Amino acid sequence: MYDWQFLLLINDAKPIIFQLIYTASYRARPNLKNSSAKRTKKTFMKKLTLNDWIFIQQRLTPYIFLLPALFILVLTVFWPALQAFYLSFTHYEYDLTMQPQWVGFANFRRLWADPVFWKTLGNTLLYLVGVVPILVIVPLALAILVNQKLRGMYWFRAAYYTPVVISIVVAGIAWKWLYAENGLLNQLLKGIFPEGISWLTSPRFALISVMAVTVWKGLGYYMVIYLAGLQSIPGDVYEAAAIDGSDGIRKHWDITVPLMQPYLALVSVVSAIAATKVFEEVYIMTQGGPLNSSKTIVYYLYEQAFNNLEISYACTIGLVLFLIILSLSILRLLLNRSTGENLIQ
Repeated sequence: MYDWQFLLLINDAKPIIFQLIYTASYRARPNLKNSSAKRTKKTFMKKLTLNDWIFIQQRLTPYIFLLPALFILVLTVFWPALQAFYLSFTHYEYDLTMQPQWVGFANFRRLWADPVFWKTLGNTLLYLVGVVPILVIVPLALAILVNQKLRGMYWFRAAYYTPVVISIVVAGIAWKWLYAENGLLNQLLKGIFPEGISWLTSPRFALISVMAVTVWKGLGYYMVIYLAGLQSIPGDVYEAAAIDGSDGIRKHWDITVPLMQPYLALVSVVSAIAATKVFEEVYIMTQGGPLNSSKTIVYYLYEQAFNNLEISYACTIGLVLFLIILSLSILRLLLNRSTGENLIQ
């Protein structure tokens, strides 16, 4: 629709729009007489010029475009989140046709005394410690490597990024075959470990084996983020550093790492949030076993909600998970602000 068509439409709709505004204002002031109300209506119509309607169009148009997306978000995100928050203070399980019963903080007291929850929380924190440093450092090295202007470098970029586009279900099944007792990894290590390693059935190696899949899937994704940051650094900076004697690997320590601080902070927090919410790898490869050694907090939430049908308790676990992710998000904002201030200074 052209602007002049919109203005004509607004002009035709002015009586209706005014009637809505006037009705609301009149209801707020019911003591006005009919004569004074009519005078107010005519005065208000006279004051609204064409520039006023253009101003209204400019202000309302963005919100009109946002309404469909906002409606979908309310139905699929905000309303379910409010329901989950409410259910965490109720007793709602097994028979889902029954109304939730208010129990206050009983679910939180149960959570505090639940040893399986603390085990899954420890596994999740261990997942963070094991995965995040690798996903922060190694992709940066890969990005520096594939940022070189060499022939065929685009093929290396595509090869490193290929695991990202592979479905996690396919990747989990493939790695499960690799970890099998007669799988490829045990065949390669047969000379060192003749009896093989129980990668997915041993409490010592199950969580580490799942971590390896997460790292393999995430390297290419974070490499692309770093690559975008590297390509934004002017080449003149490296040339000036070479004149000052900073060349080779040292130039990356002197120039690349300081200028990549916003990207390092971004990757750190995003990878930490992703590691906190890990579910698919655990579900496909170990299902939390053996002996809860690879069970994460998200998988425990799924288990309580869909296997045990303890909806209210699962919502309580989800609320704790939300607070953890919210803390990481706030940390990300603080890191971005501090790195931005440092770069300005």
